[in-house]
Amino acid sequence: MRQNEISRRQLLGSLVAGAVGAVASDLATPSTDSVFAAETPTSIPESPTESQAPREIIGDPRVRGPFPILSTPFLESGAVDYDVLADQARFVDWCESPGMIWPQAGDAVDLLTKEEKMTGMEALADALKGRKSALCLGVQGKDTAEALEFARHAEKLEPAAIISRPPDDGKTEDDLREYWRALMKVVNRPVIIQTSGGTKYKGPGPSVELLIELAKESPYFGYVKEETSSVEARMRKLVAAKPTIKRVFSAWGGFAWLHQCRIGTEGLITERAAYADLLAKYWRLYDAGERVAAADVFSKLLLMLNLKETIGGNQLRSFHLYVWQMRGVFKNRLSREYGPNNSVPEKPIIRDVKLTQEQIDEIKTRFEAIKPHLKPGSWK
Repeated sequence: MRQNEISRRQLLGSLVAGAVGAVASDLATPSTDSVFAAETPTSIPESPTESQAPREIIGDPRVRGPFPILSTPFLESGAVDYDVLADQARFVDWCESPGMIWPQAGDAVDLLTKEEKMTGMEALADALKGRKSALCLGVQGKDTAEALEFARHAEKLEPAAIISRPPDDGKTEDDLREYWRALMKVVNRPVIIQTSGGTKYKGPGPSVELLIELAKESPYFGYVKEETSSVEARMRKLVAAKPTIKRVFSAWGGFAWLHQCRIGTEGLITERAAYADLLAKYWRLYDAGERVAAADVFSKLLLMLNLKETIGGNQLRSFHLYVWQMRGVFKNRLSREYGPNNSVPEKPIIRDVKLTQEQIDEIKTRFEAIKPHLKPGSWK
């Protein structure tokens, strides 16, 4: 028994000595884990696709970073509320967002009349006079003639940029080539090409080769909002085509923005203007190389976006309209609706987003979690 006790003591002593030796060895030659623990978060090596050096800004520096799409507000009558639209622009500017876009995206934009779009453009241009945020106006239509009509109107308002998706009647890549070449003759400012079409577009998306070709033909082209089905593979090709390609923007609701920034995108275009200060803070941190801090802010954005899993509805509006109300910008949660088979009804179909108290409580709880990252004070 005594011999067994001695053996156990010897074994314990050996284990302790080995542990001390291992710690000393780690202190002398740090392992990867100990290096990460000892350094600040921003010193973690980047992925092979990134560089620690500041990225060279190619093209117009104003057209870079988050450019959230404004959500169209409506009156009880179903008409566009231009006063709230202008307030929304002032709010986004107060949030220090580099820019904003309207009219664009799946925000029932096809349900706006030509006159409503032009009047809204004028209201936004007036609201942003003397402010820092860049205005980007949506210029597209059912055909080239309609797009050019919007383009000429936009040019008079002198926005920082325009954005244009394929025309509704486009069927081939040659159609897209001639359509955007026609815009070249009218527009004298950066043109962001949105690679997906509207609800009525059935043609192909522009190939990477076409986007590069157009960028070589005009100094105002080479800005791309990439949102095709093979999005990340195309993003890599577009980023590799710099400096001919000047800027690649993420889209798709912002869910993949963090990863796509690592690929090389330099901004986000999607209908998330209710969180403009959160987007702006994330971009400032990421662009400054503070990747871990940026990822933390991005997680707060996902906290709000993932409400679609519990509340549902249109992921671009739905519960986000309640957030707009919470932030003191929107007066209601009204939206226009399509008719059967995405048809445009003769008279606007207005729907109010109804929320249960349980859903409202969930929105408020998550909003409290993101508050520390939002800009303090009042935008008014």
